[in-house]
Amino acid sequence: MRWQPHTPWRYAGANSSTSHRLPPMSQVIIKTPAQLDLMRRAGQLLAQVFADLDSFIRPGVTTMQINDRAESFIIGTLKARPASKGQYGFPYSLNTSVDHVVCHGMPKADEVLKEGSIINVDITLEQGGYIADSSKMYSVGPISDEAQRLVDTTYDALWKGIEQVRPGATLGDIGHAIQTHAEAAGYSVVREYCGHGIGQQMHEGPEVLHIGQRGMGLKLKPGMVFTIEPMINQGGRGTRTLKDGWTVITRDHSLSAQWEHTVAVTEDGFEVLTLREEELRS
Repeated sequence: MRWQPHTPWRYAGANSSTSHRLPPMSQVIIKTPAQLDLMRRAGQLLAQVFADLDSFIRPGVTTMQINDRAESFIIGTLKARPASKGQYGFPYSLNTSVDHVVCHGMPKADEVLKEGSIINVDITLEQGGYIADSSKMYSVGPISDEAQRLVDTTYDALWKGIEQVRPGATLGDIGHAIQTHAEAAGYSVVREYCGHGIGQQMHEGPEVLHIGQRGMGLKLKPGMVFTIEPMINQGGRGTRTLKDGWTVITRDHSLSAQWEHTVAVTEDGFEVLTLREEELRS
């Protein structure tokens, strides 16, 4: 599907109740080598937060305990700032999106993780004036083959998009790669939310859609930095927002998965600034 500029996309920090209050997406800001160094450092710190959570997320843990653990680690150990807290009025340090929650799930003290669930944990971190943004899917104990296939396909779709990033490529190349991979597996791509430029502000230009046509859209240049964060549904692509104004779920209550990285365009390709240790080994 070709992107039309008037389409009501929301970048993933926005929600239905706050999006009308958000400033317009700013222009694309090309980062200098010194600024990329600061963003790289923020991304490396963010990867450490996920490493700390890897052994913590398990059956019986509440989503609020995940939030509190990450916030304590970011502030106390990393001496950084949880950038999501207070952003657009969001009260917590991360999003926890369980099973049929697509994105923006709010941590809750009474939401206890159950074996067989999947959960996306979406975290932002700021240090040195620059922000990193990433999310990871976790399996809560053993999960079904169907859930695992969705999680794996979504991760592969993320990397299909990342692998398109290079000078001269277009945003449409990224979206096309993600959409083609997900739909070939029988899944649907959420279309109301998209990736975004990032730097000193959480949301800068450009908007990075997860559908598209090859050769269409903005051409990529070295120094651009943005997130790629596809949300893939097991069933239909329809979503709705709950009364809390944040939590987005699938309309048909099918499972949804999401993975996210912050990516920089380099002179000859890309660099994933939020790459985690287990990905370095793979």
